[in-house]
Amino acid sequence: MRTYYVYILASIKKKLYIGVTGDLLKRVYQHKSKEVKGHTAKYNIDQLVYYEEHQDIKQAILREKQMKKWKRDWKINLINEKNSFWKDLYYRLIRG
Repeated sequence: MRTYYVYILASIKKKLYIGVTGDLLKRVYQHKSKEVKGHTAKYNIDQLVYYEEHQDIKQAILREKQMKKWKRDWKINLINEKNSFWKDLYYRLIRG
């Protein structure tokens, strides 16, 4: 069974980006290495501060769209619930 991820990246200045992917490590690496042109590269948004897993791509996409509509405070509260120090979770994931 495949796993899909909805994730939130942040910059040092706490600018946020929400995305969805089937390969979280690869996608975050692409953001970190600036392979992904646009908003995340322009504003150095490359720290993985939140993610959640889904088994169904349609549910993951629906959740991503839902989260993008949320007010900024709601997004920040979601991050703080799971990652109150806003640590970059990418490095924890690559270590296993």
